[in-house]
Amino acid sequence: MAAHHHHHHEPSGNNLIEAARAELVEAGEQWTDMRGEVFQALADQSRPASAYDIAEDVSKARGKRVAANSVYRILDLFVKTNLARRVESANAYVANPHPGCRHDCIFLICDSCGKATHIDDDKLTGALVEAAHQAGFADIRPVVELRGLCADCSNEA
Repeated sequence: MAAHHHHHHEPSGNNLIEAARAELVEAGEQWTDMRGEVFQALADQSRPASAYDIAEDVSKARGKRVAANSVYRILDLFVKTNLARRVESANAYVANPHPGCRHDCIFLICDSCGKATHIDDDKLTGALVEAAHQAGFADIRPVVELRGLCADCSNEA
């Protein structure tokens, strides 16, 4: 079965921050300093991060303690506005590398190093949404996570 992949430019660094800011403002929300710092800390992570990880990073950057509860609220807003994705099985988050593109991601999560890679396959997630609709569900948000070893870790084994 051939996958239908999205092809789009993935901004990074300041361009990713600016794309996230623009998307949040377009959604009718404010881009505050705190939200910017949380997004920056999330975008800087090399693997899915918990709200506690992000709170610790933002606390260090600010020089004062930031509560994980505040970070959770911001991360929930980011998920709602497509700026971040929640990796359900890890209770962790990753920055959406293409905030303006709305689609469902499939996460590949390494059991050894914790790295999460996302792939896009609209045919697969579309089939899941269709099956859910046929079962009477509405407002479907597919969360697809596959666990195994990434290429780096499987080569070490």
